[in-house]
Amino acid sequence: MTRIKKSANGTTPFSQLLGHSDSILEKWNALDGELANGGRLSPELKEQVRRVLATGNGCTYCQTKGAPVHSPEDIKLSCAMGFAEVFLHERDQVKDAQFDILKEHFSDEEISELVAFICFTTAQQFFGALMKLQPVGGTV
Repeated sequence: MTRIKKSANGTTPFSQLLGHSDSILEKWNALDGELANGGRLSPELKEQVRRVLATGNGCTYCQTKGAPVHSPEDIKLSCAMGFAEVFLHERDQVKDAQFDILKEHFSDEEISELVAFICFTTAQQFFGALMKLQPVGGTV
């Protein structure tokens, strides 16, 4: 059970918790949509990064889409997923060497987008975990 009751605003259990503030919900959803579907990185790459983060950030609700699917032949995908793993373990201590690896495969614009996506997704997942948001049906 969530720590607070869900609002009438929002279309998902997550957004119903944010929906206690129409303004926050609107702006949060706009940024979420842009980061998930806009930019230079593919939505598929971002979805796999999101899945890596879901387990590490402890959000049961966020884990409902399944475990990450590793694709060793896709070097950009592997690099992005690996960077997400490093972020989970190092947080604010990520080394320059990790960014050097990213720079071998991503442009500065893509790196900026990836890091913004990782940070925003972590905020979402922390929110879900702190609110004890559970998947519909109660299982992962």
